[in-house]
Amino acid sequence: MHVSDSSPGFLTKIAPRTDVRELVLRLPRPWVFTNGVFDVLHRGHVMYLAQARALGGSLIVALNTDASVRRLGKGDDRPLNNDQDRAIVMASQQAVDLVTWFDEDTPQALIAELRPDLLVKGGDYDMAVLPETALVQSWGGRALALPFVAGYSTTQLLARIRAS
Repeated sequence: MHVSDSSPGFLTKIAPRTDVRELVLRLPRPWVFTNGVFDVLHRGHVMYLAQARALGGSLIVALNTDASVRRLGKGDDRPLNNDQDRAIVMASQQAVDLVTWFDEDTPQALIAELRPDLLVKGGDYDMAVLPETALVQSWGGRALALPFVAGYSTTQLLARIRAS
């Protein structure tokens, strides 16, 4: 992504996958890593990101690329916002220090490359069965599920919109 002198400063938080390792090394530790689609950013996401950031020195967010989202089977019309737009919205969040993408079905390769101190996921994940948990624990990191803010999900929001 090209950032001009007149662009908002938060755009500098967006990094292509090829540059992300070098940029992470400059961030304060401990590094907190989370990932997801974050298609329509809502209150639940914002609260989750703030809680995740409070657990460490920096928060790194990896977004599913559009192709990766389509493989998740969330629906033919998903993502509603393309990966560039989702990255801009995510980078605008005060809690977020760095945004990048992953095109694979899981972020395991990116996690292995970045070696975060803490992996954080939403409360609907069973951290014990995620392969990413074992990966982070292999270098002494931790994995944690944060509770959801009840009543907020993009899927629920879309269902309400479609019903009206």
